[in-house]
Amino acid sequence: MGRRQRNTQNGLMTRMLGKTGRMATTFGLGGQGSIQWPRRGVDGEKIIDKALGKGVTYFDTSNIYGPSQLTFGKAFRRLHLVPEVPGYDRRLRKNLFLASKTHMRYSVAASEALGPNSVSNGARVRNAIHDVRRSLSQIFGDGRGGYPKGAYLDLVQIHNINTLEEVDAIFEGLENPDPHAEHIGALAGLLDLRDGTNRTGANPAEEKLVRHIGITGHWNSPAYMEAIQRDRLGIIDTLLIAINPNDKLYLNHQNNVIPVAKAKGLGVIGMKIFSDGVMYGRDSGSRTFSHQPEDVYMKVGSKELPSPPLIQYALSVPGVDILIAGIGNIDDSDDPHVDQLVSNIDAAQLREPLSPDDMRRIEERTYEIAGGDTNYFQRPATGLTPPRALRADCDSGYYEYKIGTPAIYLAWDCSYAGASPLASYEIFRNEQKIGEVAHHPQTTQDPFRFRIEDSPGLHIYRVRAVDQGGNRSPWAEVPITCPSA
Repeated sequence: MGRRQRNTQNGLMTRMLGKTGRMATTFGLGGQGSIQWPRRGVDGEKIIDKALGKGVTYFDTSNIYGPSQLTFGKAFRRLHLVPEVPGYDRRLRKNLFLASKTHMRYSVAASEALGPNSVSNGARVRNAIHDVRRSLSQIFGDGRGGYPKGAYLDLVQIHNINTLEEVDAIFEGLENPDPHAEHIGALAGLLDLRDGTNRTGANPAEEKLVRHIGITGHWNSPAYMEAIQRDRLGIIDTLLIAINPNDKLYLNHQNNVIPVAKAKGLGVIGMKIFSDGVMYGRDSGSRTFSHQPEDVYMKVGSKELPSPPLIQYALSVPGVDILIAGIGNIDDSDDPHVDQLVSNIDAAQLREPLSPDDMRRIEERTYEIAGGDTNYFQRPATGLTPPRALRADCDSGYYEYKIGTPAIYLAWDCSYAGASPLASYEIFRNEQKIGEVAHHPQTTQDPFRFRIEDSPGLHIYRVRAVDQGGNRSPWAEVPITCPSA
């Protein structure tokens, strides 16, 4: 399997969460469901209590999940997880992996262009650093900005990145932030909060409030690949990504960003296992995320499409370490047929991944029952794309000469995969195949390269991708004039 895993004291399976060096339970409690949108008679605190009592160690929430963080705060006080309060259980807190999120794209912003949600839960959010402090206040403090010494988040994630422009924003000023700049991206500020520095000028007390930094997304695998490739400092530790059996029907994540994230050492957390309830009947026609109690699914799967195989599918996708799901309903009986939490935890005790044949059967069954129009949060399929940005690299790094023999390099960026993983790239000069380069996850901005020799004059060079299913992409082509010897 290639994944380091073991059991918790409660017997739950755990896996290593990438380069965080932390083990986490394969099932993590999401901060949505009835924790965000409680129905009458449903207590979100009890869901948190029960998850912790069952041995779950990964907990997820966000600044934009309505009362979610405040509900965690109430549960954590009762569970003795608040620093500087008598009875604080430091050992239990250390065992938990608590993740929150910010929608802010900047740590310093002079304008109103702060991010997708500059007003959240009735409060104006100034920047990503403000969001972190608000999380700490709501979970561990007074809910009005104060939080106790020793409070921290194990992970803060820049949430729901959709575009390359947003990637530009979060990286702005990262390597050399100017405290007087109009804008400094979110990563620089979160790095200050991780390391206890004040390079941005926004952490004057040099607090250490976070342990790890991550990114999340649903829609645009290429944008997340770009963020990981641009991370030269290795700041990003985790990727939270949508994954379910209909993933391959879209511009999928499992053959695009997930392999890149794993090759870079990131921990990968799966979400949207049930397509935000759409697989169990919630209308996806509005193309909006759940936003009210009536959107929360209260049953355990369905007779036609049981939920355990969808959990096991996500945990069997190569590269996925753990998954999170919101919980609508729990039951005192612990009956997995009516208690979503118990059912999901049980299903996540997967010692070996499902076989490719089993995963294909789950994909087919999901399509048969739920249809293919479920992942409204994901980009439409593009199929296998040509290699990107094919060019001749002729600078000092890529252009060289042997004695009497000129040499030049073709360079390109990876194709985006369709339903099958990428395998290789075929290189043609005019109509003749002259070579092949194996595909590997492109974890940096360094391109794929192929050295051309011994053919002076003008030629058309073509490169196409080949996937593991034997499919070939359209050509990318470039004319190149090679000098004479």
